[in-house]
Amino acid sequence: MKAISKYGWSAYLLALAVIVIDQISKHAVLGLLGTQAGSSVPVAGPFSLTLVWNQGVSFGLFRADHDIVRWALTGFSLVVAILLAGWARTAIRRPMALGLGLVMGGAIGNAIDRIRFGAVVDFLDFQRLGFFPWVFNVADSAITIGVVFLLLDSTRKEAAA
Repeated sequence: MKAISKYGWSAYLLALAVIVIDQISKHAVLGLLGTQAGSSVPVAGPFSLTLVWNQGVSFGLFRADHDIVRWALTGFSLVVAILLAGWARTAIRRPMALGLGLVMGGAIGNAIDRIRFGAVVDFLDFQRLGFFPWVFNVADSAITIGVVFLLLDSTRKEAAA
């Protein structure tokens, strides 16, 4: 079996950091807002902390109102993280490692919530901007930014850096 590349290790460490930051932020928000969905605290300008129990995937897509769907989403998230971890072993560029680490960490962070609570804890709320209706979390942000890094990396034509 081939050794893990230096960028692979970076991806794993980034995934771990995302998981830790995601879970700490969710713990803090639940401590501040309690567990009542819709609890909200204005922070600054259009930004609030608002508790949403998301039973779907990122940004509330594909609601999972039944336990079978909850566990299917959890399993899917973990399988994706495992497949990406395998890909990360051979990461040859920094943007690729960043993207893989962010997506792995985000997928695992949200899977932990589904296992613990039956739904994902979302709380970052910019709805008062008027054009962004979703409430999301650190894991969702990591997944979104990670996909952007992977897309940017896929456009590179040069060899490994």
